[in-house]
Amino acid sequence: MTLLNGKSILITGGTGSFGNHFTEYVLNNYQPKKVIIYSRDEYKQYIMANKLNAHSNQLRFFIGDVRDKERLQRAFNGIDYIIHAAALKQVPACEYNPIEAIRTNIDGAANVINAALDANVSRVIALSTDKAVNPVNLYGATKLVSDKLFIAANAYSGEKDIRFSVVRYGNVAGSRGSVIPHFGEIIKKGGKSLPITDYRMTRFWISLEEGIELVIKALNESKGGETFISKIPSFKVTDLAKAMLPDCEMPEMGIREGEKLHEVMVTKEDSLFTYEYDKHYIIYPHYTWWSENRIIPGGKKVESGFEYSSENNIDWLSVSKLREHLNNLSNPESQ
Repeated sequence: MTLLNGKSILITGGTGSFGNHFTEYVLNNYQPKKVIIYSRDEYKQYIMANKLNAHSNQLRFFIGDVRDKERLQRAFNGIDYIIHAAALKQVPACEYNPIEAIRTNIDGAANVINAALDANVSRVIALSTDKAVNPVNLYGATKLVSDKLFIAANAYSGEKDIRFSVVRYGNVAGSRGSVIPHFGEIIKKGGKSLPITDYRMTRFWISLEEGIELVIKALNESKGGETFISKIPSFKVTDLAKAMLPDCEMPEMGIREGEKLHEVMVTKEDSLFTYEYDKHYIIYPHYTWWSENRIIPGGKKVESGFEYSSENNIDWLSVSKLREHLNNLSNPESQ
């Protein structure tokens, strides 16, 4: 594929888990004109620049915040593709600092959209989360609004060839905030007990590589307004604990505020507008500006009432499969 060859790509929040791996993937598999990392932390940019020093002629680093509309306008000049990964993601931090979460996750999304429209960017992919589906915490609520903004942005493109789409997935295996590094720290310190918030809890398993592949697919196929969701296996959190530490104790601590028992990617209400493809689902928008001729070929409409949840998934990881996947994770604590 030559999709990204000769293109200028900007990643907001580009020093995070996704941004690091996406940038490395693009530089190793394509010949982009340049990749711009737009983020607030100059130290993380310094670390990333050193790590990818061999590609320094194609890399640019912008200090900036998505709250800063003028800085975004300057950064987006001459950009072809934007991946919007910047967000406040920690659930407790968002609950304690709700206005800050709104300013970054909602106002920041609006700024990205407006700057992209003004700069005549070609494609914008916004990263979403399972927590935006039927949200029970502020983080999820802000991401739901962000998703709605990016989908609706297609109505403002007019005659411009710009397409806004969303890619949705849950916690990436081994990334910051996922349970794997938490269990890993306990095991490293010699712990024999891995706390489980609820024995019934299930999660989806997605690797950073799978997340990147879905973003590439969205860039390649999007016609504007889609929400892309990978088909991925589920696992029980108790099985994950057994895979990481056989015969461990698993005290049940009780579900935390803002936490769900299961991850949901497609709701029953969304099923009316959802198509199933070989390796993913797409939720299409339901607006007057959208028409069915925008449906990407190769899909089949799901049955009414369909729900894609980590609880009712048909694909599950056993303890042995989880152990195999864990062994394949490369440096999970650094992700």
